[in-house]
Amino acid sequence: MVLPGSRIVKTAVAIFLTAFICNLIGWPPVFAVITAIVTLEPTVADSVKKGIVRFPASAIGSFYAVLFIALFGNSPITYTLAATLTIITCYRLKLHAGLLVATITAVAMIEVIYDNYLLSFFIRLGTTTIGIVVSTLVNLLILPPNYKKEIDAHLKKTYKLIGNVLTGLLETKHDVNVNEDITKIMKQIDKAEEFIRHQQNEAFFHPLLSNKRENFDNNFQQIKLLRIIRYHISNLNETNIDNKTIFNDDEKELIILAKRDLASYFTENRAIDTEHYDKQLRRLIKLFWTSNRPVADQQLTLPQGLIILYELISIFQLVQQLKELEN
Repeated sequence: MVLPGSRIVKTAVAIFLTAFICNLIGWPPVFAVITAIVTLEPTVADSVKKGIVRFPASAIGSFYAVLFIALFGNSPITYTLAATLTIITCYRLKLHAGLLVATITAVAMIEVIYDNYLLSFFIRLGTTTIGIVVSTLVNLLILPPNYKKEIDAHLKKTYKLIGNVLTGLLETKHDVNVNEDITKIMKQIDKAEEFIRHQQNEAFFHPLLSNKRENFDNNFQQIKLLRIIRYHISNLNETNIDNKTIFNDDEKELIILAKRDLASYFTENRAIDTEHYDKQLRRLIKLFWTSNRPVADQQLTLPQGLIILYELISIFQLVQQLKELEN
């Protein structure tokens, strides 16, 4: 779990350790501290990836600062050329994640370089390295990110939204919130997938977390199934069984009961009576194959009754796959 304030704590520790190490060595800590702050990302994976980009970017900024102060001294043209060429070079080399840090470095170094330009350049590279290494280690060892609770929370909300939507579908009057809930389902699925990817990346850097991590293939398969269920729900949202020419009363009752069984699966902690569930599915399949509905005017358009049955059967089968993943 990402605790409130955990990043503040890690930032404070990284700043202290970075400044402490630089003071021990006798190097100016300001650039190392700046690097440590901007390199401390929400995940260790991001810290490593962006740190790799920011090191050469900072080197570029340092180079231009040293070059132009040697040529023009501490003058407006030095600031202008150092900043501009740093931006252009980082942009051309696609070091976008390090562009801001490199530009700040180039401008800030001009104020602190007086002589021995080559030594100043290498000291700057050293402080950058300290900032990157310290912030990465702090991110790795102190309050390491664990997104399991966030993943579970978004999946739980996704299931609840799906259950609520199914409850409102195929009724005489649609709930005005059904369309909004269908949109929310996709947003929750996207957020859950994002956190799963974060957790997967973190598992690579945390051996203990890696040993206890969930089966990420199952997680992504679950996300895939939920996306498909959402698609079938969207199709159901375009239909309505309150039409005597589509289903008779007995058939309508069967469909409503089947829909409620699906809704209860998503809203009641996914607890289902397997025997009853399978029976409902077989009855729907039988109704689908024995259904003799009027064909639409255009031969390429399926009758609405068959669409309703097909979508419900598809959701039933997808729920079966979800249960297999959960078990």
